[in-house]
Amino acid sequence: MNNSDAFKEKMTNIVGKFAGSRFVRAIMEAGYSVIAFSIIGAIFLILTVLPQAFPIPGFASLYAETLGRFTNLFQVVYNSTMGILALIFAGTFTYSYTKIYQEEEHLNLNPLNGLLMFLMAMFITVPQLVWKNGSVQFVQSLSKSNIIGGGYAVSSSGVTRIAAVGIFTGLVVGWLTVQIYRFTIKHNWSIKMPAAVPAGVANSFSSLIPGFCVAFVIAGLNLIFVIAGTDMFKILYIPFSFISNIADTWWGFLIIIFLIHFLWWFGIHGATIIGSFLTPIGLANMAANVQGANHFLAGDPMNAFVYVGGSGATLGLAIWLVARSKSVQLREIGKAEIVPAIFNINEPLIFGLPIVYNVQLFIPFVFAPLVSGTVGYFAISSHLVHKIIVQQPWPTPVGLGGFIATASWKGAVLAVICAAVAFVVWYPFIRHYDRTLLKKEQAAAKE
Repeated sequence: MNNSDAFKEKMTNIVGKFAGSRFVRAIMEAGYSVIAFSIIGAIFLILTVLPQAFPIPGFASLYAETLGRFTNLFQVVYNSTMGILALIFAGTFTYSYTKIYQEEEHLNLNPLNGLLMFLMAMFITVPQLVWKNGSVQFVQSLSKSNIIGGGYAVSSSGVTRIAAVGIFTGLVVGWLTVQIYRFTIKHNWSIKMPAAVPAGVANSFSSLIPGFCVAFVIAGLNLIFVIAGTDMFKILYIPFSFISNIADTWWGFLIIIFLIHFLWWFGIHGATIIGSFLTPIGLANMAANVQGANHFLAGDPMNAFVYVGGSGATLGLAIWLVARSKSVQLREIGKAEIVPAIFNINEPLIFGLPIVYNVQLFIPFVFAPLVSGTVGYFAISSHLVHKIIVQQPWPTPVGLGGFIATASWKGAVLAVICAAVAFVVWYPFIRHYDRTLLKKEQAAAKE
């Protein structure tokens, strides 16, 4: 085995173990869980911004007399989906994480009990507390942006700490909940009821001691932080905010794109692995954009402006393979890929060209999305195109995805431009590869 093969095998093993870890698998399940809710919230948000999306003369007044009458109701639905994303995301993570331990370590864990204990623990971190005059007191505050009453901060989007901004805190609290639950069960710290007791009653009592331990640990940690002048939510938000700020920079965004495609080149689904960790940041930034911020890494910019046609930005490549390639192999792969590419699916190309482990196609596979991502980043950051306020379904066709994400026709144009510049990067490499395969096919035909 040469050095190159040894390196590939080592990298595959390392990344494979990371991707297969219990924590990452639970994170992936959590990412899937928010898709439906984010789409529902996005639809009702679009209904509230239709006049901005279609700046047609007379449309604003028509909207005000029709759908505009129900904007507050649309906002309620939006707040009931995007406004509770921390509970949905971290709650699903906790449920899945508990279930994984239950199945793989054969422990008497109940995923539903894990979820309910997480909700209890999460709401311990939600109220804002201060240490004043030798006692713990609720924060009471009134400002233009929000109201804090009884420690609960409420804005126009609902209780602030259970929205997307609380996802990272929810993940940490969920992880702690599962580990405490697991520890207590492994050490038999639970009340066991006789076999004749109904299962529902037995489950409630079996979670009594683990639940008390979770409450004691989370409340105790929060008390320490409150006495120190902060609280658990604020402490956990510091690293999330730091990572979010880095990811939202141009160079940070490029690093993310590179890592995704570097993993893909080894045959590991980089978009799923890295994307799972980006989801909390994207959702939090998207919620902030709705409130007036201007983040690029919000919602799903990857599928809107970077992965045009799938990882590697291969939509233009798929079209070229069908229309211009001379190699029979590439033309047939192009025919199989052209329809999926419209919906950002390109496994036929990744494994059929192949791109995986193909040194000849490594450079365009990595650099095409870096270029399309750069174009998208500066177009939105410079306000040439409206910021992302909606998370579109990832298979949404190019152009339509950009329109939905930004609620603007300029987003659709930007997506098409991103696809075009990505193909410019691909063109010399795929043309050379096509000629190479054509020569091999011709030589094989003469034999």
